[in-house]
Amino acid sequence: MNERKDLTVPAEAAVSEKRDGRGVTVPAVDIYEDKEGITLLADLPGVSKERLRINVEADVLQIEGEASVETPSDLRLVLGEMRAPLFRRAFRLGQEFDRAQISASLKQGLLTLRIPRVREAQPRQIPVVAG
Repeated sequence: MNERKDLTVPAEAAVSEKRDGRGVTVPAVDIYEDKEGITLLADLPGVSKERLRINVEADVLQIEGEASVETPSDLRLVLGEMRAPLFRRAFRLGQEFDRAQISASLKQGLLTLRIPRVREAQPRQIPVVAG
């Protein structure tokens, strides 16, 4: 990874600790970098596409998802202490990332975000003309 902190963790100002009186779980992430941008993988077990929100506001990328706990239809709940976890994590994006081109996919609880660099920030080779 480059020495500059283009994607920093966390953006505390954008993340509150509680919502609806319950705690927030910080999902584990892996971040990979190549010359075109970065790929962020976030572990969000039990979160469906419908319960996932990804927002970019100014320079903050925020991921928020709520897991759902399935209750078998043939059982009656007698005591319910389990709460569906609320996942939230925020990252500050450097100016070299193209916020308009971020793509996301969710498969079996694994969120994959592709965050490309703006074209001007991508490395390129300059051709040399003899003459």
